[in-house]
Amino acid sequence: MPKLLLSLVAALLLAGCGPVEVREQRALDGEKIQVVATIGMIGDAVERVGGDRVEVEGLMGPGVDPHLYKASEGDLRRLERADAIFYGGLHLEAKMADVLERIADQRATQAVTDAIPEGRLLTPAQFKGQHDPHVWFDVELWSYAVEQIRDRLTALDPGSAALYRRNADAYLAELESLDRYVAEQARRIPARKRVIITAHDAFGYFGRAYGFEVRGLQGISTAAEAGAGDVQSLARFIAEREIPAIFVESSVSPRTIEAVREAVRSRGWNVEIGGSLFSDAMGDPGTPEGTYVGMVRHNVDTLVEGLLG
Repeated sequence: MPKLLLSLVAALLLAGCGPVEVREQRALDGEKIQVVATIGMIGDAVERVGGDRVEVEGLMGPGVDPHLYKASEGDLRRLERADAIFYGGLHLEAKMADVLERIADQRATQAVTDAIPEGRLLTPAQFKGQHDPHVWFDVELWSYAVEQIRDRLTALDPGSAALYRRNADAYLAELESLDRYVAEQARRIPARKRVIITAHDAFGYFGRAYGFEVRGLQGISTAAEAGAGDVQSLARFIAEREIPAIFVESSVSPRTIEAVREAVRSRGWNVEIGGSLFSDAMGDPGTPEGTYVGMVRHNVDTLVEGLLG
């Protein structure tokens, strides 16, 4: 059996599925580039940069948690058909790591975080030396991902380099405007009230970029378990600081945050659920929150409304 086929079979077996037919990387020859993106934020950026030269399929839709996601047989077939695969990296798609690593031998596969300077990455103590993968919450850092996508598409399809450069420049300008908007909105909240409390610690980059203290009941990955002691510790912090609102996430069960709210009430402080934030997934297609820009604007507007009461 050829080495290429052995590699794909190994990846599929690791995912618990049987093998599918392998085809060699095709020449593009002016055809649309078939792209698979793991999460919505990446797919949105590829569409903005690639324009009508790309056709993008996403693996993880609204409400899907990439930390826990396992590739289905249908996903593996999509990966096998793709000309290019873009993913987050930094252990974001933890349960797909083996599949992505092995399929890289036969497909153009790119972690969009590769271009971010390592010194700009967060390495929380509880994450055991690994970097926080939620880089899209710092809009300036996400610009590095857009540039990485531009460069990878250009390498695949140099004849369309000018198109990719124009599209990327326009999108990067939009991200600069978005970055300013988020910073301006954040400054509306008094510094002592700039505290984000959610189910898992996904907003570290957002906090660093825009001046928020961030507390998550779970760790960086939702694979971490939160116990009763974690709930009580966070409840004590909220009550002592008299924090007005905590937030649920669209891709994480609200059960644990509701438990925190009840524990805070038992301490004599009434904390509200300030709304739902998008963390590891965007909103539904066709809605403003179904784009990266709309998602970020929704999040900061929800935080402002919730924390200002």
